[in-house]
Amino acid sequence: MRCEICGKKISEHPLKTKIDGSIMNVCKNCSKFGKIQREPPKPSKSRSRPRVTRKDEPTYDILEDYSGRIREAREKKGWSREDLAKKIYEKVSVINRIETGKMVPDIKLARKIEKILNITLIEKLEDNTNAEFKAASMKRSTIGDIALIKKR
Repeated sequence: MRCEICGKKISEHPLKTKIDGSIMNVCKNCSKFGKIQREPPKPSKSRSRPRVTRKDEPTYDILEDYSGRIREAREKKGWSREDLAKKIYEKVSVINRIETGKMVPDIKLARKIEKILNITLIEKLEDNTNAEFKAASMKRSTIGDIALIKKR
């Protein structure tokens, strides 16, 4: 094996060294240009843990008319945007952007808004889209096979 910096033949084991963000196999002489990377100890067979595989987690999406639903529910309760922001521990500017449709809330924020206003903003996407995607990957895929098209 040759040093990836100087090109000299390495007679002993090469040293894995991190140089400018890249890990390289270098000789002892060139290892001074970076930080030598130590390999973690290998776990013994008696202490190894069984692998845990995750099942496909459900996918959620925000409803398209989220901004109107939030505004209507807030107004029914007689709250201002400032009141809603205080109750869910968010900035008023976030509520403004969500209600005007300039910002789509993430799932965590949408759940907080759902709970405080007692409305539905999140829909669970069916698992058959994953099955279709997996089936499509067996053949030659096209953009239409993987794109989720929403009509406005």
